Amino acid sequence: MKLFAASIGATALLAICSASAMGSGQTQAAPVPAAGPSNGVFRTTTAVNYRRARGSVKIHFQTTELLQGASGEAKIQSKNNRMEIGARFAGLEDATKFGLEYLTYVFWAISPQGRAENLGEVVLKKGEAIVKADTEMQTFGLIVTAEPYFAVTQPGNVVVLENDSATESAGKAENIDASYELLSRGAYSSSNTKIENAIFGVDRKTPLELFEARNAVRIANNAGAEKYALTAWTKAQQQLLAAEETYRQKRNRKVIDSTAKDATETAEESRVMAVKQKAEEDAHAQIAAEREAAEEREARARADAEAEERQRQEAEQARIQAEQAKAEAEGMKQEAEQAAQEALRQGQEADAARQAALTQQLAAETKAQEAEQAKAAAEAEAEKARQAAAQAETEKAQLRGQLLAQLNAVSQTRDSARGLIVNMSDVLFDSASYTPQPGAREKLAKISGILLAHPGLALQIEGHTDSVGSDEFNQQLSEQRASSVRDFLAEQGVPASSMTARGFGKTQPVASNDTQEGRRRNRRVELVVNGDAIGNPTTANAANRAN
Repeated sequence: MKLFAASIGATALLAICSASAMGSGQTQAAPVPAAGPSNGVFRTTTAVNYRRARGSVKIHFQTTELLQGASGEAKIQSKNNRMEIGARFAGLEDATKFGLEYLTYVFWAISPQGRAENLGEVVLKKGEAIVKADTEMQTFGLIVTAEPYFAVTQPGNVVVLENDSATESAGKAENIDASYELLSRGAYSSSNTKIENAIFGVDRKTPLELFEARNAVRIANNAGAEKYALTAWTKAQQQLLAAEETYRQKRNRKVIDSTAKDATETAEESRVMAVKQKAEEDAHAQIAAEREAAEEREARARADAEAEERQRQEAEQARIQAEQAKAEAEGMKQEAEQAAQEALRQGQEADAARQAALTQQLAAETKAQEAEQAKAAAEAEAEKARQAAAQAETEKAQLRGQLLAQLNAVSQTRDSARGLIVNMSDVLFDSASYTPQPGAREKLAKISGILLAHPGLALQIEGHTDSVGSDEFNQQLSEQRASSVRDFLAEQGVPASSMTARGFGKTQPVASNDTQEGRRRNRRVELVVNGDAIGNPTTANAANRAN
């Protein structure tokens, strides 16, 4: 039984990581899509502002040049500070028409700033599909893309549908252009890993979810996950083997789908980590190469300068020798004239010395007076500067105390060397969620009003979680919580350039995670307010944290 299971696993991995077909029999070879550049491409779509729309808004989708026969429409309605979306599509062809690396369609929401949110998979049934989703965005565009699997985190450039700018019953809805980045096709294919039939094999009854899992693992392998994200990559392989074995045993379809989706999501995590790690490695290599080239240029420049300096010194030495010879000749001629004039010169020098002594005495007295005056002026200026500095520190302390009181009126705030730290732990997030609850949104809105009343302040947003879940999950969740708060404050008018967001996962608890109350307090976001106006310059703050 173990040998048979190992054989199944080897076959699955061979199908993913090489180009051989799975199973037996003949399959028709498909062309390998050309590898594109690794960097992204940009596209502009229409984003609709639904915030002031009355009731529900109905929009239509227009096709792109890639899929002319498709159509769709969506109904958007605001409920509980979220936008509920119900979309219906028709005329969609199989995604594999764009290349065998594409297995499904994904529904996306695009913010005006270009942030893409995966709203879910568009599962086809005879070319039609219905998708229900929700988002906390208030202004967004909607697109549909062909993708290799459902769990992708950034849309690819195979855009088949996008919402039209025209709306029905939109009330005061506004249309805004949104520019966003797409992954090029080269991100999902590789010239050294052909996918001809390796994903599909010959078993056309295989569930789509298993196809997507195979595709996700292959793409993660092409991205270098085995090298840069070995733990997640190994886990994805194990999950895929489990899904393959579950399918071979013809177990419940739901179990197969669930196991395959787990493998897909883990593979996507390993791909994202690998892409990021490789980019960092390439950047370090480029920096090292540039440093080496700069050192070589500096060495060449130093050698050239030394050679030039030697030539200059040699020429200068020759000139000095010539001048010395000329001076010796002139000196011999002048010696006779100097002897005749010596007596006269000595008398003139005596008179000049007496006059110089008198002049020096007067100059010394004048300088002494000027020094006394300068000293008095300097002391006056120093006293004025000390008074101004003391006044500035007093004003900063008063403003700091005022700001501390205002923030304390909204949420618990403490003064620290880093700045004023606002603790948003009072029922801010549900467990495993990064969406602020309504009460937290109200507090954040009040805090935004306080910050806008004091221009020049900087805000560090730090997300934290309880201990439920893995380190990777909690780190990502804490980053999402910090980003969620930052985005909300930006929507309230707080300048995005004055804010930074960072996640610490579960590494900095403020209470025990052994109790429900402790875990609730640990699911928090801390806002660190600083700036020159309250005596905490941002650069000094950064240095303190680095130490």
